[in-house]
Amino acid sequence: MGDSITEGTIVDIPVAPGDYVAEDDVVLVLETDKVSVDVRAPEGGKVVEILGEVDDVVEVGSGLYRLDTDAEAPEGGGGGGDGGGGAPAKEEAPATEPAAAAAAPPPPPAAAPAQAAAPPPPPPTPAAAPLPAMESVTTSLGNRPERRSKMSRMRQRIASRLKESQNTAAMLTTFQEVDMGNFMEMRARHKDDFQKKHGVKLGFMSVFVKASTAALQEVPAINAYLDDESKEIVYCDYCDVSVAVASPNGLVVPVLRNTEHMTFADVERTIALYGQKARDGTLALDDMAGGTFTISNGGVFGSLMGTPILNRPQSAILGMHATKMRAVVDEKGNVVARPMMYLALTYDHRLIDGREAVTFLKSVADKITDPARLVFDI
Repeated sequence: MGDSITEGTIVDIPVAPGDYVAEDDVVLVLETDKVSVDVRAPEGGKVVEILGEVDDVVEVGSGLYRLDTDAEAPEGGGGGGDGGGGAPAKEEAPATEPAAAAAAPPPPPAAAPAQAAAPPPPPPTPAAAPLPAMESVTTSLGNRPERRSKMSRMRQRIASRLKESQNTAAMLTTFQEVDMGNFMEMRARHKDDFQKKHGVKLGFMSVFVKASTAALQEVPAINAYLDDESKEIVYCDYCDVSVAVASPNGLVVPVLRNTEHMTFADVERTIALYGQKARDGTLALDDMAGGTFTISNGGVFGSLMGTPILNRPQSAILGMHATKMRAVVDEKGNVVARPMMYLALTYDHRLIDGREAVTFLKSVADKITDPARLVFDI
């Protein structure tokens, strides 16, 4: 495990004392702040003792189990212990149905006594008709169960880092809209040839990574970060772009290294590899370490607009959103329907001024609107 990992939680024990395990069989599964780690048997033997239980926190380097390597393997191979689950808790019966008595109609107001004085009084105002009685409404709430599950260490770490980012950085978000039409037309023309040559599909992420990389080199402050201990600004002369990827265990942000030297195909291949690793749960700590800038694509889930939170210690994060057909006014003054996307840039105002943030985001939008700018480096 990485140097930053000092402890882990036992989340699974697939074997029991007395079971025989072969070499490289999983004996324990530990969950750390970032990844799950399978603890495997270094050689075959009989499990003598498990030095812990599920949900126990163990330190790196401490003993986890005892293995008798002199024991002989049973006929038919060693068997792992079966995990047993507790019986589910009984659900409480719903509360009894409320009942209410029908409200009685209010009595009509008494007529005012006649006045004996002259002139004669005006005719009495007719009494208002009484409101109909409201019937009681009986609603059956049915079964309303609740369930709880323990937060994984990864989810706890994500929550801690996001809250730390909110409490530390002076976050501000600026927005820009981008016309996706030209790139979508170019992609439609060349996607088949691209896949045939490079063996990977041409998506939207590669053009945003390359456009962001070019804009980072134009506005270096976006690619910098604050060293709070030394009170210094650290400018990175390389571009390591973190790409937010949803995994079954939570959000992970693997890093594309030196994107200034990567081609469109390199970006698409690396993202596809990280996506597969995230689904399989095989992302390593080195895959997620570092990063100078982050891109988060909420558009794949249909998000129209949002304000992403900084991935500390980075100073900026770009949020992509869903592409929708909207009415816009073209250069000739005509109202036309175009595929538009809202872009959001959240940045640390302690380091980045509004001029730099807007300049960066406008540069990204211009390069997406007219992809030829990427070709001609303008």
